[in-house]
Amino acid sequence: MSDNTKTIIQEDVTIKGNIFEKEDLLINGKMEGNLKGENIEIENKAEIKGNIKSKDLTLSGKIKGEIESNKIHISSTANVEGNIKQKILSIDEGAKLKIKTETSK
Repeated sequence: MSDNTKTIIQEDVTIKGNIFEKEDLLINGKMEGNLKGENIEIENKAEIKGNIKSKDLTLSGKIKGEIESNKIHISSTANVEGNIKQKILSIDEGAKLKIKTETSK
């Protein structure tokens, strides 16, 4: 098994349910449910309604829910609504946000 295993949810996939992944996770589809994983990347065409918990998180799509991660990067194409709890947060210019954020130690 490769050290760089990544689970990919393609653009044409819709999931209703939770995903708990030990490997890296890349989502470009639609999802209603909670996500938990080490490194999660939400691509620009993704639509997520649910809570997300990870160590490292990149947000580029549309996300609505509670988010908790050590490190979060919000790209310019992101549309995020909800509460965010993180240690490190970076936001690109142009991101659409309706959030409450809390920095944890």
